[in-house]
Amino acid sequence: MKFEKLNEMTEDEISLKFFELKESYMKLRFQHATAQLDSSAKLRDTRRDIARVNTLINQRKKEAAKAGAEG
Repeated sequence: MKFEKLNEMTEDEISLKFFELKESYMKLRFQHATAQLDSSAKLRDTRRDIARVNTLINQRKKEAAKAGAEG
């Protein structure tokens, strides 16, 4: 998932995407543990997508705090 695509999403969409990714990551971990996962790269990609979403959430929180402190 590209960061630009995430940046266009609303707060609610980002939160929903975060929980979807966390759930997907958990399922992939179980598949990996039971040797049902065909490609371990899916784990890495999902983990990186979660990190991208977390980064965006934190950036928006900082921007909101900065705007609140200035205004």
